[in-house]
Amino acid sequence: MGISSGGLVLLEEMKQELPPSEQKIADYILGNPEKTVRMTISELGEKSKTSSAAVTRLCKSLKLKGFQDLKLRINGDLGRKKEVGTRDIEPNEPVETTIDKVTDLAVQTLLETAELLDSDKMLRAVEKIKNAHSIHFFGVGASAIPAMDAQQKFLRINKTSTAFTDPHMGATVVANAKSGDVVMGISFSGETSEVVKILELAKEKGVTTISLTRYGQSTISEMADISLFTSPTKEANFRSGATSSRLAQLHVIDILFMSVASKQYESTIKYLDATRDAIKEIQHSTGRKKKKSND
Repeated sequence: MGISSGGLVLLEEMKQELPPSEQKIADYILGNPEKTVRMTISELGEKSKTSSAAVTRLCKSLKLKGFQDLKLRINGDLGRKKEVGTRDIEPNEPVETTIDKVTDLAVQTLLETAELLDSDKMLRAVEKIKNAHSIHFFGVGASAIPAMDAQQKFLRINKTSTAFTDPHMGATVVANAKSGDVVMGISFSGETSEVVKILELAKEKGVTTISLTRYGQSTISEMADISLFTSPTKEANFRSGATSSRLAQLHVIDILFMSVASKQYESTIKYLDATRDAIKEIQHSTGRKKKKSND
């Protein structure tokens, strides 16, 4: 995956889903990350009152290459700026402080998302989208924003795309989808019932499904053919608009788009130039009409 941090995020998010012996190791590592990176696998097994075999199983549960991979990621976490947490705003807080808090959380979310993206899965998603006849994006609530952003981006490079937030309209489109299409369900929780139903329908039609959810096991990530994840960073109480999770989702959409664009570089440039010229022509035409009406 080529990632050198994010070990502590993986442990924190997966801890409750691990067997008891692996939970004990995770608890020890989270409480003693600096000591862990200097240990051997047998020393960690002894300190956590488990075994080296349990440490190996933990690494497999986290889908890592081994204990050295885990230590490398933890060491990368330790070398980073201390996480800022949710840092909710306070009554009558100075604007300068709000700027710092919102920016810190945004940066933390994007860094964690980059750490959690599996390049192999991303490449599979890129290839499916690049070769798709049509791409259908679906999300509700705040997750509708990245769905619409994705449609706008891919339409600009001549990829037939739709984006729906209404489950009835989404179901209508997916019911008529072809086997060469792709359906992408976006849900931060991974449990949004409307998105679950859309992916179920897509799978019945034999359509490739991609999910974009917060890191960890969920109904949507488990049922999708390709599962992509964003940072699991919690929203602060005052941030019910899902600010950081939306940024993370948009970040992944941007990565998908740029990767597809890179795979078909020459045609992408041609399509972007054509759409840019078309938009300019509309703007100039609108400007001329306004000038005439003012005259």
